[in-house]
Amino acid sequence: MERLFTFPFLLIEVPNIKLKRPTWLHQPSPKTMFAIVLFSYFLVTGGIIYDVIVEPPSVGSTTDEHGHSRPVAFMPYRVNGQYIMEGLASSFLFSIGGLGFIVLDGIHSPLTPKLNRLLLTAVGFICVLVSFFTTWIFMRMKLPGYLQS
Repeated sequence: MERLFTFPFLLIEVPNIKLKRPTWLHQPSPKTMFAIVLFSYFLVTGGIIYDVIVEPPSVGSTTDEHGHSRPVAFMPYRVNGQYIMEGLASSFLFSIGGLGFIVLDGIHSPLTPKLNRLLLTAVGFICVLVSFFTTWIFMRMKLPGYLQS
């Protein structure tokens, strides 16, 4: 198999090219890469691909018992469908929960003072818990009667 792949290089000579990297191109900082990854995570978990393909409305509407139209942010009883605002709200909560775990991971530095460690622990747990319970409430709004005994 190796002979098969090396045969073309016996007939063709690879040119000796010296490429220089442009002076304006440099490696991005870790915080810049973190921001890019977090933003892409936000868009993907928010369903941006679904929104581009299906083009749903930003919010929906329903009529109440008096015949008045009310806006709704969640598409009820449809797990495989969403409004744009529903996806963005859920994605925001996923991102806040992930940031809470990142903050909790950052408290292990030995240089962090005890008061800062305590505050970071509280902020991390609050982010994770708010994200979890609000996402649970969103799921109950999306599917009424889900996880009911």
